[in-house]
This record gives sequence, structure tokens and C-alpha cells, in this order.
Amino acid sequence: MVTGGLGFVGSNVALALAKGGADVTVVDARVPTHGANPHNLDGSARRIDVIEADIGDADAVRDAAVRAEIVFNLAGQVSHVESMARPLFDLDVNTRSQLGFLELLRTAGSQAVVIYTSTRQIFGHPRYLPVDEEHPVSPVDVNGITKWAAEQLHLLYTELYDIRATAVRLTNVYGPRQLIKHDRQGFVAWFIRLAIEDRTIQIYGDGSQLRDFVYVDDAADAFLRAGATDSVNGEVFNVGGDRPVSHRDLTTMLVNIAGTGRVEYVEWPAEKKAIDIGSFYTDSSKFQSSTGWTPAVTLADGLRRTGTAPRRGGRAGGGGGRGHVGRGGYVDGGTDRGGQRLGGGVDADALGLGGCRHSFLAH
Repeated sequence: MVTGGLGFVGSNVALALAKGGADVTVVDARVPTHGANPHNLDGSARRIDVIEADIGDADAVRDAAVRAEIVFNLAGQVSHVESMARPLFDLDVNTRSQLGFLELLRTAGSQAVVIYTSTRQIFGHPRYLPVDEEHPVSPVDVNGITKWAAEQLHLLYTELYDIRATAVRLTNVYGPRQLIKHDRQGFVAWFIRLAIEDRTIQIYGDGSQLRDFVYVDDAADAFLRAGATDSVNGEVFNVGGDRPVSHRDLTTMLVNIAGTGRVEYVEWPAEKKAIDIGSFYTDSSKFQSSTGWTPAVTLADGLRRTGTAPRRGGRAGGGGGRGHVGRGGYVDGGTDRGGQRLGGGVDADALGLGGCRHSFLAH
């Protein structure tokens, strides 16, 4: 089961699992503005069942949840700005629904492996860099608090019941199938849209802030490896990029690759400055040593795969063409020579997550 599986990272995980031969069910509430798009599952190697429901709706998801041997739990609200504008909604989506889902698994006697998607935002302002798992938790917005609460609930249910949960704290993920209709679902995707459309990318401050970036195939690979590794149960892990990059260097690289767009440096808006955490990059060595994972796609290659690089003789989004703003405002990677959308390069079968359902578990 992949919750939030019509969204950006969730759909990439679902497609990787299907490609490996797994039986996949997606659960997604399709909350407006949150990035769910049924077309994100286009081109799947095999059938993916879709349930449109909140994960806390026991009647709607119970049967699928009971059958699942592993749950990739990506459902949630990720916008920090929206969490401050609608704090009760953020609490409902990110914490109440997650607790309801865990209760469903508990009362059903599930022994599922659950890979929960947490976030770097729980750390708040970094006290040292790179940030490891032992760094103090001190969120600066409602989203960080609600995600932290949900993470701790997963670990509690692992300690008390038969559920086997792992929390993966992601940094900045980007790539094909990401929502770019607005700027609340990740700033890299928004910058990509502005560059593709030959518009101005506004950078707050002087662009010296550092971030690490993870291409979505690498993020999906991390989830699959967590699902295939029994020793990670009950643990929390940071999963980030291979090196920090400044906003200035990121946008310079993006504009150069796209061949369009421009950069402008502006003052911070007050509402965003209040919840900004400054430079942040993570130490992923614990996860790497536990699972053998390492990010394989460089930032430059990831931007090209996402569809920012113009190619001679191609049309927007077509065979050999550059990526474009696709259906409903999503970044649609360019296509390879065989006509397949870029991305989906995760080998689920090689990790023991394909084939028969029992191969979900790393025996």
C-alpha cells in the first residue's frame, strides 16, 4: 500500500513497486492543492488499484490495509506556509488521520512494515551542520510539530504493538510528477516552472543559503530499501542529498541548463522569513550504512531529467522534447527514445520488493 500515492513522491514509489512486479494499492484523499494527480500513475508496468479516501477512514481503507504486508506512508500536508494559515487543518491531516490509520492497523492485528515519511522541518533552526538524527527537535511552524507528532506515534505503536515502523526524514525532493501549479509544494519545482516559462526566479536575500536536494528516483530507492531491511524497524533516519548547494548556485545551474529564465534577488517577505530556518543540510550516513543506499543522481543530471534541458527537434513534453508544465500544473519530465517518461529508475525487484507478495519482506 502507498498512501498519498497519487502525489509526487508517492506516485514514483508506486510506479517503482509495480515495475518490480508488486501488487500495489494506492490510497489518496485527493485534497485540492496537495498535488494528487491520477495521471501520475500513467505508464505503470501493471495495474495499480486506487482508493480515494482519507487514510483515517477505516471503512474505506480497512480491507486494503489488512492485506498489505508493507505500507509506504506518504499521506500528509507538506506546505509550511499553509500550515500556519490553516493550523487545525494541518493537525487534522498530518496527525489525527495518521493516528486513526495506526489504530486501524492495531485493531486489525496487522504486522505490516510501515515506512513513514517525516521531514527535515522538525529540526527547526540547525544548531550545527550537517544535521544528524541526534540533533535537537525544535520546529518553527505548525507543520513541523504535526509531522513530529505523527512520527512519534509511529514509533510508539512500534514499541507497544506488532507494527514495524520506520521514519524517513526527507530533505528537498524534486523531479518528474511534482506539482508546480503554485510555490507551496517545494521551491525547486517552482523555480523549474519559472525557468521553463522564461520568467524571473526571485531569490530571497543574497542566495547564500545552503540546502541539499534529492532526486525523486533516489528518494523512492530509499523508501524501497527501508522496506526491504528488517534492521531499520523502530528507527528514524535522515535522507538527503550528497552535498549542500546554495540557492545562488542552484538557480545559476537551472537557468544555464534550461537556456531560459533569469534570477532576481529580493527582500524576504515577512511571513516566510518568520518560519525560515536558514541553511540546512543533512547527514544521511546512518541510513546509508543501514541500507546501502546512496544518492545516485547529481543535481545537474536531476534537473535535466526533470525536463529543463531543451533538445533539438523535440516538442514540449514529446519524444525527445524538453519537459513542460503538464496536466493540472505538474512538472512532466521529457521522454527517452522509447517514449517513456523520465524517472522511474528504481529497481524494486532487485531489492526483493517485486514478484510475489511475500517478497515485500526481507526474509
